[in-house]
Amino acid sequence: MRKGHAGDTVDLPPGLRHLPGHLDARTRRLLLAEVMARVERAGWFQPVMPKSGRPFSVRMCNFGRLGWISDVRGYRYSATHPDSGRPWPSIPAPLLELWRELAAYPHPPECCLVNHYRPGARLGLHQDRDEEELAAPILSVSLGCAAWFRIGGLRRRDPARRLLLEPGDVLIMGGPSRLIYHGIDRILPGTGEPVPGEGRINLTLRRVTRPAPAQSSPPRRWSVE
Repeated sequence: MRKGHAGDTVDLPPGLRHLPGHLDARTRRLLLAEVMARVERAGWFQPVMPKSGRPFSVRMCNFGRLGWISDVRGYRYSATHPDSGRPWPSIPAPLLELWRELAAYPHPPECCLVNHYRPGARLGLHQDRDEEELAAPILSVSLGCAAWFRIGGLRRRDPARRLLLEPGDVLIMGGPSRLIYHGIDRILPGTGEPVPGEGRINLTLRRVTRPAPAQSSPPRRWSVE
């Protein structure tokens, strides 16, 4: 059970793990400094919706071998920044260690998507399904303002509930919850800790490609907590 709307508790679906305050204040401060130094080198980009070209209210950056992008041609992963054409910066070591600690998956992430939610930004219900390797979880870290996270089901029309995410929280979507619909309803300005540009920074670690056969190992079973 976790904190939901107006203090209500929320039953999390199987495979979705919420670790409130997993990162302490000092760890958050050091991680934010590493993240922003890399973003400064690479630069934010403004994703737009496929076909319509309507801009997201969230701006983005990526770290790692591959980065998630969205433009009029569609959603996909790219080895280079869509504006500069340069490779993405490396994933910070503390995030790789967090993956090793919590992901219950034997291979490293290839992408860290950085979302910056400025005041008023939101992200509608969607599935993370642009990855080849759906056996790997999505691991998410919250920094800055608190936010209402919306949890749906495996179909867009399934009933949804809300979970409050605060700075230092870690969320892991795996197993039966790997493809649930989810989104950010709104951030709560004035809460949490300041980040450059105001608002909330969210970091999501993803494994994109399937490991080569020689690398493969027996899948690990998820334990639901």
